[in-house]
Amino acid sequence: MVKDLRVDTSRQPGTGTGPDRPAPTSILAAGAASALIIGGLAWVAGAADWLSHPGFRAWQTVCVAITVQALPFLILGTLISGAVNAFVPAHAFSKALPRNPVLAVPVASAAGIVLPGCECASVPVAGSLIRRGVTPAAAFAFLLSAPAVNPIVLTATAVAFPGKPEVVAARLIASLAVSAAMGWLWLRLGRSEWLRMPARHTGHQQGHSRWEEFRLGFQHDFLHAGGFLVLGAMAAATFNVTVPRSVLDTFSGSPWMSVLFLAGLAVVLAVCSEADAFVAASLTGFSPTARLTFMVVGPMVDVKLIALQAGTFGRAFAVRFSAATTVVAIVCSALVGWWLL
Repeated sequence: MVKDLRVDTSRQPGTGTGPDRPAPTSILAAGAASALIIGGLAWVAGAADWLSHPGFRAWQTVCVAITVQALPFLILGTLISGAVNAFVPAHAFSKALPRNPVLAVPVASAAGIVLPGCECASVPVAGSLIRRGVTPAAAFAFLLSAPAVNPIVLTATAVAFPGKPEVVAARLIASLAVSAAMGWLWLRLGRSEWLRMPARHTGHQQGHSRWEEFRLGFQHDFLHAGGFLVLGAMAAATFNVTVPRSVLDTFSGSPWMSVLFLAGLAVVLAVCSEADAFVAASLTGFSPTARLTFMVVGPMVDVKLIALQAGTFGRAFAVRFSAATTVVAIVCSALVGWWLL
C-alpha cells in the first residue's frame, strides 16, 4: 500500500525557530565555530603570511564565486517560499496535483520545467510546499527536477554543446527519470520521522498582514538556508584548491571509472546548474556518458545542496536522500547515455 507521508508542522517547545527568532541557533553556532577555527589557524600560521598565501587567495576566490553565483537563486527561492506561505491558500496545492500520490510525483517532476532556478532555489520552495500539505514525495520530485530541466538550464546546455541536440534530450530525459524515481522511492521506503523541518509559522493568520508574514517568512528561510550555503561553498572551494588537475587525467581513460569520477566531481564542485554544462563541455577527455552524468548528478546532489537539505529537512534525511539520489542518478545517466549518446 502506498503511504502518503505528511509532516507535522506544529510548533514543539524547544525545537526550531519562529518568525520572532530569525537566526537559527545551529547556524549561529556553525558560524561561530568556523570563525574560531579560521582565527586559530591564522594565529598559528601567522595571520599576515597565511592570508596572503596564493593558496588561501585561490580558496577565497572560489568560495566567494560559488556563493555569489548561487545567492541570486537562493533569494529567488526564498522569495517564492515566502510568497507561497503568505499568499497562496493551502487548498490550491491539493487542487493542482492529483490526489493519488503515485500520480502526483510525475506531475510535480514535470512542473520543475517552469522554475528558472538552481538547487539553491528549489530547497526552500520544496520545504514550503511540504509545510502547505503537499506530499513529501511530490515535493522532492520537484526539488530534484527544477534545477535540472528548466528552460534556462536546457538552453545553456544547447549553447555549451552546439550542434548536439541529443545531449540536451539526454539531460532532460535522465533528469526527469531520476526525479520521478526518487519520488516513488520515497513513497515506498520513506519515513516521516526522517524529516526534521524547523518549526515556523505557516499560512495566513486572521488579522495579520500578509505582507508582514511574507517578510518574516522570507527572512527566516533566507537566514536559515544562507548559512548552510556558505558552509557548502567552503567545502567545494577546499576541493577545488587542494586536488591537482592531473588527477582528472588518471580517471578519464576508463569508461566506468570516468562516470563514477565525474559523478563525485559534480558533488564536490557544486557548480550552479546554469553553468555546469560549460564545465562538462570543457572536460573533453571524458566520454559523453560521463559528462552527462556530471550534468545530471550536479544539480541534484552537491555539497552545498546537501548542506541546504540538512538545514531544511534534517541531517537524517539529507544523508539518506542524497546517497540514494546519487546512485539513481548514476544509473539513469549511464542507461540514457548508452541509449542516446
